[in-house]
Amino acid sequence: MIIVVLGANGATGRLVVRELMSRSIPTRILIRKTAALDSDIEKSPYVEIVRGSISELGRSELCDLLRDCTVVISCLGHTPTLKGIFGKPRHLVTDAVQGICETVKRSDRKLKLVLMSTTGYTNRSIGESHPLGERMIFSALSVLLPPQRDNVMAADYLVNVLGQGNEAIRWVVVRPDTLVNQDEASPYEITSSPVRSPLFNSGKTSRRNVGHFITELATDPMLWGSWEGKTPVIYNK
Repeated sequence: MIIVVLGANGATGRLVVRELMSRSIPTRILIRKTAALDSDIEKSPYVEIVRGSISELGRSELCDLLRDCTVVISCLGHTPTLKGIFGKPRHLVTDAVQGICETVKRSDRKLKLVLMSTTGYTNRSIGESHPLGERMIFSALSVLLPPQRDNVMAADYLVNVLGQGNEAIRWVVVRPDTLVNQDEASPYEITSSPVRSPLFNSGKTSRRNVGHFITELATDPMLWGSWEGKTPVIYNK
């Protein structure tokens, strides 16, 4: 089993990689050619490093990235700079998710995909909704902030386009609330939908807890079965 992690150099992605390393799980990461990598990850015997940008990989390169892979974890996001927020690629996450899914479908194989999203995503397929004021704000954010729109489009692709009945690609969309840094994992709870307003009464979710839950999903078949094809929300207790 090889697990591929996208966005492995990000604040949450690197914690996912470390969680996998702690369990001696072979992990393949894709990071930009110019990106610096923490020494413990770089020297780990369990981590294979591939340099490049997911948005620039051709079909054969993407096939190589997914070779012998059983799970893909996407922690991709836009860097919090003007260029990262408003520059290209504007559909980084969506294009990556679609590219992986199309590659898997053409190769006649099966794959699990975990997408880290946000409570800013509303899963309307299960009846989620927000008050009018919040809906207006979310609509404005999707127009004004390309990363928000990208996150919504990526999750919508899995929920509404790929759906739950695809035999080749099984997926879970993980939705943390406001991300915070903690040195250690702590108790957390998983709910099927947000239990508080992500705009006006947001909860906290530590990146380390996100890394733990995502790794549990990738390695525990029973937990995966509980959330496959769903969009769980994770909060610190």
